[in-house]
Parts: sequence; structure tokens; C-alpha cells
Amino acid sequence: MTPPTDRKLLTPEEYRQAQDSPEFTELRRRFRSFAVPMTVAFLAWYLLYVLLSSYAHDFMSTEVFGHVNIGILLGLGQFVTTFLITQLYVRHAARSTDPIADEMRERLEAHEFATPQREEPTRG
Repeated sequence: MTPPTDRKLLTPEEYRQAQDSPEFTELRRRFRSFAVPMTVAFLAWYLLYVLLSSYAHDFMSTEVFGHVNIGILLGLGQFVTTFLITQLYVRHAARSTDPIADEMRERLEAHEFATPQREEPTRG
């Protein structure tokens, strides 16, 4: 796929104006409102697993059924949690952040963030 040749490159000023826009501020807020709590929750869950594995050997080796113990189940739970968080993020992004990002990209490509040239004030 060849890039279009009639496409005008964006200026650093256009990127700065897009970054300073209320839409970008809202986009960051929505992203952080999901990412920060989910990251904290997952890291706490992971740290709990590591600490239990290190210091609660008897608890982690408790057999649940057959040769499957709590440690194995909690370890597999780490994988399940990872996939669950991924699915939640995809849904959150599709509903909450992607529409704003798409609109901003369209505005950037249309150079709507460009600063109009100001006329010098006349002295008189």
C-alpha cells in the first residue's frame, strides 16, 4: 500500500493545539478513569498471588480436587484475569474513547487544529 502523495504533513503546532484541546483532555480523562484503577487492581491481585506463593505454602498447596491445588487455580486465574481485563478495555475503548479519538484524527487530517494566520495590529 502506497501512502497518498497529496496528503499535507501536520505541523508540530497542530499537534500541540490538538493536545491542548478540550477533546484531548476528555480523552485522557476517560482513558485514565479505566486504566489507573484496573492497573492498581491487577497489580494488587498479582502481588497477592506472589506473596501467597512465597509465604503461604501450606495454603497454596491445599488440594481442591485430585492433584489440583489452590496455587494452580490462582495461577490460572492470573491468565483469566488478563483476558478479562483485555475484553473490558476493548469494550471501554469502543464505547468511550474511540469515538473521541476518531473525531480528533479526522479534525487533524482536515487541518482543523491549524492556527489561522493573525494579522499584525496596525499602529495609528
